[in-house]
Amino acid sequence: MQTRRDMMKHSVLVAGLLAAALPLSAQAQAAFNRAAFDAKSMDEMLKALGLGKPTESKEVTLTGPDIAENGAVVPLGVASSAAGVKRLLLLVEKNPNILAASFDVSDAVEASMSTRVKMGQTSNVFAVAITGDNKVLFAQKEVKVTLGGCGG
Repeated sequence: MQTRRDMMKHSVLVAGLLAAALPLSAQAQAAFNRAAFDAKSMDEMLKALGLGKPTESKEVTLTGPDIAENGAVVPLGVASSAAGVKRLLLLVEKNPNILAASFDVSDAVEASMSTRVKMGQTSNVFAVAITGDNKVLFAQKEVKVTLGGCGG
């Protein structure tokens, strides 16, 4: 049986752990680029990130279904074999906000990420790789959605 004293010890420990995590969350928020995630088009998003025009490349791979039966959980993946990749992005052209996911990559990890995103309707999806010298490479694919996930 747990006593009141034991509960108090645990709550103090949890409070300490939460307090220790606050500086990390402030650091994560500082790295978050709100303008990029609020962008409605690719040009607007690239401008918010301070990047130039993208180039289609075989060095970027986009994985995802041809037809997504439920737009609320569409599995997508982005990978790149290009040298010096620093960031990977997933963009959904017809979503209210085009930038669906952003992954920072270091030399210590493979430039390959996957996630699930919401898609409100059939749309072109872009996988984007940004290199250390700010080259923007992309691959694209149309994903058909039969049941919208963004309120549709």
